[in-house]
Amino acid sequence: MLAKVTTCAVVGLEGSIVEVEVDISPGLPSFTIVGLPDAAVQEAKERVRAAIRNSGCTFPMKRIIVNLAPAHLKKAGPAYDLPIAVGILLSSEQVTADVSQSILLGELSLDGILRHTNGILPMVALAHQEKLSTIIVPEVDAREASLIEGTKILPFASLSQLVSYFRGEIPAPEYKGEPAEKYTPSTLPPTDLAYIKGQEHVKRALEVAAAGGHNLIMMGPPGSGKTLLARSLPSLLPPMTNAEALEVTKIYSVSGLLPANTPLLRERPFRSPHYTISNAGLVGGGQWPKPGEISLSHRGVLFLDELPEFGHSVLEVLRQPLEDRVITISRAQGSVTFPANFMLVGAMNPCPCGYYGDPFKQCTCSPGLVSRYQKRISGPFIDRVDIFVEVPHIDYEKLADDRLGEKSEKVQERIEASRSIQRQRFDGTILACNAEMTPTEVREFCQVEESAQSLLKTAMKQLYLSARAFHRILKIGRTLADLENTDIIKTHHIAEAIQYRPRSLA
Repeated sequence: MLAKVTTCAVVGLEGSIVEVEVDISPGLPSFTIVGLPDAAVQEAKERVRAAIRNSGCTFPMKRIIVNLAPAHLKKAGPAYDLPIAVGILLSSEQVTADVSQSILLGELSLDGILRHTNGILPMVALAHQEKLSTIIVPEVDAREASLIEGTKILPFASLSQLVSYFRGEIPAPEYKGEPAEKYTPSTLPPTDLAYIKGQEHVKRALEVAAAGGHNLIMMGPPGSGKTLLARSLPSLLPPMTNAEALEVTKIYSVSGLLPANTPLLRERPFRSPHYTISNAGLVGGGQWPKPGEISLSHRGVLFLDELPEFGHSVLEVLRQPLEDRVITISRAQGSVTFPANFMLVGAMNPCPCGYYGDPFKQCTCSPGLVSRYQKRISGPFIDRVDIFVEVPHIDYEKLADDRLGEKSEKVQERIEASRSIQRQRFDGTILACNAEMTPTEVREFCQVEESAQSLLKTAMKQLYLSARAFHRILKIGRTLADLENTDIIKTHHIAEAIQYRPRSLA
């Protein structure tokens, strides 16, 4: 008898419907899976065999053929265990059920317990899109699956419980999840800006960067607070919207990094990879590409500490996602596109010893060594950074001062007001903040007063700025004007934006 069960595969971050066809016929006992399965799917034969037996059912000692259609699509991972097991039970007539409008997802243990499966969220989203009415998932994944509103989620703890439901012995255990708004951040609060001594101009740069979603590089001697300042940035960023939270959660679900007790990520990601990371680790990769660090920092912050220590090729691959906000990975089997809309924050020393130009400690590096060190960061890469700020040595008087600075909460209120203006400005578009503007939006929204235009013209000539730098100055000027709630970019806005351009690297 032929039985058909619907499940789902994940390609990149999107789901793809897979039909599991099971045929049992007389002959020598065998168990064959076809349809381009990987090693994990091939190993499902032993997991399914043991799970069926340990769930009180009989594994057919006949010729079993399982086809995963469409055959050209690579099938990877253990999520096919449950649909294969149910297909065998249906084909052998041990259970009777109509699963034509259902999708089954889940990994089986040898005793029939349903385990957590990566990528539940995009697979359930596809099932909802394809109007499949019932989603059968492991009990541990029910909260994640329920994030897609309008779906009927049936969670089961084991294969034996699902068999009892098919046989009518227990009622349907339908799961009702909480609305996305009810989920709150679950991580420890980030560093508060009030506890960082001094560096007022750097704090201002962080506020501007957070208000407009701009990229930022900090340069200064060791111990000046660059890393601490970067780690305070999440406390300034506004909370994610429900749509953004679902985007980020989908990435972490596919990557297998979604915490078991956190079905929806409400806090913005903060990723800080070590400088020994490879290209594939940063942008994503593998024979069948998985998201890398830049996609894991989507809608959040990617912090690169000791920026010049990163490999040249690693930094250069960032150029495309910094411009396009997506990263495309091509393989022989096809191309996969991952979202990469992140804030880049870099921290670097001015030289290998870290004290070039420091008034308190003498640099031990030769001029040639300083030049080579700074040239590790290419001009085209620096040109894609909106804000470049120097972080000087902190005086003892500021460190010993007991007074607290302005709290992150107060700064966040100003940033949220600025982001609200930007959301109204870009309503009906795919843009979310000023940093995402293309030259078309810059021309439309960045109106500059006449005296500011003269200043900008002079800066372009004297600093030999590129067309890309010209647009970035206007974007920062637009953000500064939004922080003051003014429609026109004024002279002091342009003047401050120009100050954020790198004066010299080598």
